[in-house]
Amino acid sequence: MMNKILIVEDEKAINELIRISLTDAGYLCRCAYDGMQGADLIEGESFDLVLLDIMLPKVNGYELMEYIRPLNIPVIFLTAKADVNDRVKGLKMGAEDYIVKPFEIIELLARVETVLRRYDKISHYLSVYDVSVDTLSRVVKKDGKIVNLTVKEYDLLVLFLQNKNIALFRDRIYELVWKESYRGDSRTVDLHVQRMRKKVGLEDKIVSVYKIGYRLEVDE
Repeated sequence: MMNKILIVEDEKAINELIRISLTDAGYLCRCAYDGMQGADLIEGESFDLVLLDIMLPKVNGYELMEYIRPLNIPVIFLTAKADVNDRVKGLKMGAEDYIVKPFEIIELLARVETVLRRYDKISHYLSVYDVSVDTLSRVVKKDGKIVNLTVKEYDLLVLFLQNKNIALFRDRIYELVWKESYRGDSRTVDLHVQRMRKKVGLEDKIVSVYKIGYRLEVDE
């Protein structure tokens, strides 16, 4: 079952960008453009997570957070406010996380997954085409048969599965998988990506993006 996420953001372009990115990543999304509309949706539907802007018309994010808190729905605040006091206030009110705009979609997706996993609302299984991953046992299968990957190859595969149809920059891939600063040498990333996608048979699906990096292309 897909996780259902409510996006409460009054800037329509940002709201739509988040909706498209989360939908591509396999989430079911509903959108609200002011706090009152958000409250109405929460009252009438069940959600696994709320992405909540602070500066909203009618009812602001802090006020809506007071309504959400007794419902035990995790909240990630989205805001242009970078002030430490705003972040502290949001977290003290019960928000699980706080992300400052502008942000990279890959960062938002990682935070969404982390919060859903914390609430045990996310599946431990990832899949695309005939490739599946059990993230608890770290077992990878292709067409039902186990595929042996190195640690870095496994981490790369999971990263792509968590960011379907999103172009990932080489420097971000390196930082997320190797857990250190990117030094400008793309050969390490390229070699591991090439070996991984060959092992799992995704050579024509994990494609190179000119001057950027790679993207896992998944048909909608």
